[in-house]
Amino acid sequence: MNIGLFDRRRTILLVDADPHARAALRVALEAAEFSVGEAANDREGERTALRIMPDAIIAELTLDGDAGTTVAERLHADSSKIPFYILSSAADALMGSVGLHEIGISGVFLKPVDTAIVIQTLKTRLGVTTRETRHA
Repeated sequence: MNIGLFDRRRTILLVDADPHARAALRVALEAAEFSVGEAANDREGERTALRIMPDAIIAELTLDGDAGTTVAERLHADSSKIPFYILSSAADALMGSVGLHEIGISGVFLKPVDTAIVIQTLKTRLGVTTRETRHA
C-alpha cells in the first residue's frame, strides 16, 4: 500500500558505480516514498531503465568516464521523456558545460548530495502530491 501518496509510487533509477553512494541516496528516496532501482554502470543503467521504465533517472558523472551522459544520450536518441539528472563532484567542469539539455539532461546535483534538494526537485518535477500537501 502506498500510504501518503494520492498517485502511484514514483520509481527512480540510480546509476552509480559506488554502492555506498547508491545505498545512501536509495534510503533517502525510499523514506520519501519513492521506489528505487539501481545500476552500477551505464550499460546496466540503460538495460534497467528499459526494463523498469523509471519516472526519473539520477546517474553519476565521473571524471574517469561519462556513464551519465552516455545513458542520457542513448535514451534521448530513443525519444525518451524521462527526466534525467546528473550527480557529480566535478562542479567546476559542469559549470561551463553547454548543451546538457540538448542531450536530455534535466539538471545536475552536486556531491556531496543534499538529499532534501534531490527529493524536493523530484517531487516537483514528477508532480508527486502527498495527502498532507493536498489537504493543506
